[in-house]
Order: sequence, then C-alpha cells, then structure tokens
Amino acid sequence: MTGANVHDAARNGTRKASRRSVLAAGGLGLAALTLGLSACAQEDALAKQAKAGDNKNYVAGDGSVTEFAAADRKAAVSIKGALFDGTTVEPSNFVGKVTVLNFWFAACAPCRVEAPLLEELHQEFKEQGVQFYGVNLRDEKAAAEAFDKTFNLTYPSFHDKDGAVLLAVSGLVPPGAVPTTLVLDKQGRVASRVLGEIQKGTLKALITAAVAE
Repeated sequence: MTGANVHDAARNGTRKASRRSVLAAGGLGLAALTLGLSACAQEDALAKQAKAGDNKNYVAGDGSVTEFAAADRKAAVSIKGALFDGTTVEPSNFVGKVTVLNFWFAACAPCRVEAPLLEELHQEFKEQGVQFYGVNLRDEKAAAEAFDKTFNLTYPSFHDKDGAVLLAVSGLVPPGAVPTTLVLDKQGRVASRVLGEIQKGTLKALITAAVAE
C-alpha cells in the first residue's frame, strides 16, 4: 500500500469512527426519548387498568396507611370551602356521615390511576351514607371538570387553590403530599389516612371500619 493509500485509509477510518460516535450519541438520545415516551405510555396503561375496575391488572399503590384509634383522634376538622359547582360546604356537613377526602390535581399521575377506584368505592358506599369529596389544590375549573369527565367521577371537588381545606387538616396532610386520602368518622374526626396512591382493598377496609363505628 502506498503512503497516499495509507493516508486515505486512515482518513476514512477517522470518518467512520466519527460517524459511529455521532450515531451512538443519536442512539442514546433516541433511547432517552423512547424511555420518556414509554413512561408516559405506562402511566396511561396504569390509568386504563384501574379504569377497567378489576384488581387482576391493578398496580397497587405503595402509600403508607395510618389508622387512628377513636380515643386518640383529634377534634373534628373544621372544613369550610366552595366546590367547583359553587356549593359551599360547612363543618356541619360532616356530622353524622363518614366522609372520604381525596387531595388531588389533574397533572398528578397517581391521581389518574386511583380516580376510577375512588369512583367505584363512592358508588359502593353511597347508599350507606358515605360521602366523597375531592380537594383540588391547583387546577382551574375547566381542568378539574375535564378530569372528572375523563374518569366519569360523580362526586364533587373543592376548589382549594387558596389552601383553606388543606389548612383545616394541617398536620395530617403534608403540603405537596398528593395524592393523600383521609377517612373522617361520623363526628368529623380523621379516622385514617393514606399518603400516596390508594390501594382499593385497603381504602375499602378503612371506610368499612368507619361505617361500623
């Protein structure tokens, strides 16, 4: 091989190496993009699984659960706020009924997963006098209503961007801990709490216990 040919071969080898580097970098970028898209797709799949309503395909949440013995419960929560439909809810609305409060906002992925489960439990327990309220911490009315429509939610939500409801349960619902779900007893006291995404069977047991008191 002549000197010129050796030089050309080396130059071609450099080009190929550079091209491989570019392709490798592009591959990493594509992999990252694919991973991101896969994560979104996974969230959608989880929401669909939950919406199907069968525990067979349900991916259980890992939220911590705390139950408060009746003798250890604090005073009734004093919640006053407006629902998205304009209705005002007073502390008296919580007396004599078991209440489930779910703190959420539309862009929260675990909120999307658990929403259909909450609706199923709402339908199951409403004839026993259990009332459900969502507490939306961030969204305007249009976004909240779109969420309700997507997941066929029939229970109302507080418009709580000012944090009034959140303040009323201060110390029980950590700021930013969304989703969080509280079960209030018939005196309006917090009987149990789930931090993070609910597991349907667990929340059903907590509600059942409160109803039986």
